[in-house]
Amino acid sequence: MLKIEHLGIAVKDLEQSNLLFTKLFGKAPYKLEKVESEHVSTSFFMMGESKIELLEATDPNSPIAKFIEKKGEGIHHIAFEVSDIYAEMQRMKSEGFTLLSEEPKKGADNKLICFLHPKSSNGVLIELCQEMK
Repeated sequence: MLKIEHLGIAVKDLEQSNLLFTKLFGKAPYKLEKVESEHVSTSFFMMGESKIELLEATDPNSPIAKFIEKKGEGIHHIAFEVSDIYAEMQRMKSEGFTLLSEEPKKGADNKLICFLHPKSSNGVLIELCQEMK
């Protein structure tokens, strides 16, 4: 793993949260994006070499909606940048981690992504992400 790529924060209202985090960080998000396959609208704030991703559910049955219903707004996942997501997914499986998908998916911010089940990582949802080339 190369670095923490971003922290994902689940929010109920992306527009209101963008205003709040713009005040907090002193700058606006650099990107807004909808990811239909994951049923989310996202925004990204650059923070040094890492990013903060805000995620709002676009479907009441989406993972983000269920997360907020169960736990409320807050940190949803930690994403780590990897140079080869396929090799890293194989390594994670061989180390005993449970992957939430067998193949990487297209995620926000021009990334291929895969999540590790939180039950296999001390309750923390881990995202692996690789820049699409």
